[in-house]
Amino acid sequence: MGKAITTTRAQESTNAIERMYITMRHLFNRGFYKPNGVSGEALKNALLQLRPEIYGSVAEEKAELNGLIYVLERLPEGIEQCTFINLTSDEGYGASHINPIIPPKRRRNCYRIDDEQMNIEITRGRSDIYDILTHLTFLFIESEKICNRVLIPETEKTIRDWTKLENAVNKEELTQEEREIALIHTANILGRSFEEILEVYKKFSTKTNPERFLKVIYWLGKLALEEEISGEKRAITFSALLRERLGHHIHGEIWANNIKSVLVKHNLQHRPIHIISANMHSVMNSLFAKAALTSEFSDADSLDIFEALSSPGNAELRKKVTELAEINGMISIDDTSGTNIDVQIFDTAKIKVDNCSYEFSIEEIDKKPVIFVMDYAFGEQAYETIDELLKPYITKKNNGSLINVDSVSIMGKAGILEGGKGDLMIPSAHIFEGTADNYPFRNELCAKDFEGYGLKVFEGTMVTVLGTSLQNKDILKFFHKSTWNVIGLEMEGVHYQKAIQSASKIRKSISEDVKVRYAYYASDNPLETGSTLASGGLGTTGVKPTYLITDKILKQIFNS
Repeated sequence: MGKAITTTRAQESTNAIERMYITMRHLFNRGFYKPNGVSGEALKNALLQLRPEIYGSVAEEKAELNGLIYVLERLPEGIEQCTFINLTSDEGYGASHINPIIPPKRRRNCYRIDDEQMNIEITRGRSDIYDILTHLTFLFIESEKICNRVLIPETEKTIRDWTKLENAVNKEELTQEEREIALIHTANILGRSFEEILEVYKKFSTKTNPERFLKVIYWLGKLALEEEISGEKRAITFSALLRERLGHHIHGEIWANNIKSVLVKHNLQHRPIHIISANMHSVMNSLFAKAALTSEFSDADSLDIFEALSSPGNAELRKKVTELAEINGMISIDDTSGTNIDVQIFDTAKIKVDNCSYEFSIEEIDKKPVIFVMDYAFGEQAYETIDELLKPYITKKNNGSLINVDSVSIMGKAGILEGGKGDLMIPSAHIFEGTADNYPFRNELCAKDFEGYGLKVFEGTMVTVLGTSLQNKDILKFFHKSTWNVIGLEMEGVHYQKAIQSASKIRKSISEDVKVRYAYYASDNPLETGSTLASGGLGTTGVKPTYLITDKILKQIFNS
C-alpha cells in the first residue's frame, strides 16, 4: 500500500482562496446572502483556514486590531452599524439629497440610506466586489468574537464589561477618566492589553468623532448579539442593475471616450502618446516642481522638494506647481465616468524653455511627445480601462481613428518577497494567481537603470493576485521559492499586459512594437511580521522610489 498523500499548507491555502472566489461569484449571481447563513459561513470558514497575513490574528480568540484599522479605512464610516449592506451599480444616487461617504483609502461612493442600510457603488468591476466581501467577512468574524466573549452561555444576558461599554457609548461626552475606564472594559472584551487598546483608540479618533473606536466595537458586538438573541439576521444584497452591468466595460468605455474626445479636441491623437499609470503628482512634480519653487528651494536637492510637496500641510506649494504645469500645456480631466481614475495630459510642445526639468531635442511639433498620466486602476479594472482606451475612437464623422500610442508605462506599489519597504521590483513577466496564465514581455526598464541609488533592486516575475487581502506566508513562500522566480505581488499587471497584447498583437489598434515599462516599489513585505499593509503606510519612504521610477520613465520617453 502506497504512502498517504498529504496536501501542503500552501495547497490548502490555494484551495481556500479558490473556494472564496467561487462562493463570492455564486452569491453575486444569486443576488443576496446572509453572513450567518450557510453561504456566509462558507466564506468565513475559508478565510479562517487561509488566515491571511494582513488580517493577523483573525483566527485567534483575541480581536485583530491592525486588521480592523486596515479594513475600516477601506469601507464607509458607519458600516458597522448597518444590518443591510447593498452593493449597487451607479444608479443615480448622486442626484439625491444624500451625501456620499468616501472611504479614505479606497475611493468609492457609499450612501447611508437610513439607520439600517448602507449602499456601496461598484464601478471598478469584480475586483471591487471581491475586496469588499473579503473585508466584510473579516468584520463579521470579529463581530462574532465580541458576541461570544460578552454573551453569557445559555442566557440572553451579557457580562458586566459590555454593560459598562454600552453606558459609555450612550453618553454624549466622556471625561478622560470615563474614557479610560471604558477602554479598560473594552480591552477585556477584546482580549487585548489596555496599552494596545489605547494606541488603536488614538488611530481611530477624529475631531468630529473622538470616541469612534468605542462606537465601532460596540456596534460590531451589538449587531452580532441581536442576531444571536432575536434572530434578526444581517444581509448583503447585490442590485439587479449591478448584476446586469458587471463585466460589460460600461464605465471604462465612457472613461476612454471622454479622454479620446479631449485628445481629438486638442489635435493630439496623432502625436506620439506615452501612457503612464501612476499617481497624480509624480510626473507633474518631476517636470515642473524645480522651476515652480525656485524661490522656496533655491539650493535644495530635488528629493527635498518632492518630500516637501508630499507633506499634507504644503497645499500652497502644490498649487504653485499645478499652476505652472497648466501654463505649460497640462490638461486635467477629472473623472465623471465612475471609474475614479483621473487623468493628466502633458502637451510637451507647449512647454516653455526653462520651465521644465528635462531637455528633449525633438524639434518637429508633430513628433513631440504627449504624456498621458492616468491614476491607478484597481484589479480587473486595469483591463477594462486600457482595453477601451486602446480601441479606435469612433465618432459620427468617422468609422474609427486610431490613437498613436508609442509606449505604456506602469508604475506603482507592490508587496515584495525579499527586501523591505521602498525597495524596487522590475518584472520580466506577470503570472496570474491560481492559474498557469503567464505574460512575458520585453521591459524597457531593467535593474541596471536603478543601481547606485541606495535602494535594493530585484528583477524577475511578478504575480498578479486576486486580492492582497488573501495572501498568507505559505502561499507567498511557495511563490518565492518555486521555479516561477516570483519577486513580488500586485493586483493589476496581468490585466494591463493582457489589454496591451490584445491591442498590439491581435486587434492591431496600436503598433505591434509598442514599448512597455513596468516598475514597482515595495509598500510592504508580507513575509515579515509587522511589515504587512496593515502595519501602516510608507510615509516619506515612498518618495524616493516613486520619483526615481518616474525620472527613468520620463528620460526614456524624452530620449527615444
